Amino acid sequence: MRLAPVTLPLALILVAALPACSQFPALDATVSEDIRNASYPDLVPLDTLDIRTAPGRITPGTVKTMEARVARLKARAARLRGTVIDRDTHTRMQDGIAS
Repeated sequence: MRLAPVTLPLALILVAALPACSQFPALDATVSEDIRNASYPDLVPLDTLDIRTAPGRITPGTVKTMEARVARLKARAARLRGTVIDRDTHTRMQDGIAS
């Protein structure tokens, strides 16, 4: 039995449309009545807003900590670049294949 060339695309469209039939979660219950009844905030120009940022968290010790971490990561990467199988094991494996 041979299917029409339209069957596969139609089946894919139907499978893709199935999630649209599911129930949307009830998000209205997560909003309190105070917020639901509150008026919308006024729109104001951005330059009139008093925006304060928290002070930076970088301290003099941060640089030393980062440099030490970089050094440890570089050392670890150098160890991982090495060979996994030592020379004696490699020779023994080659002898096993040759016999």
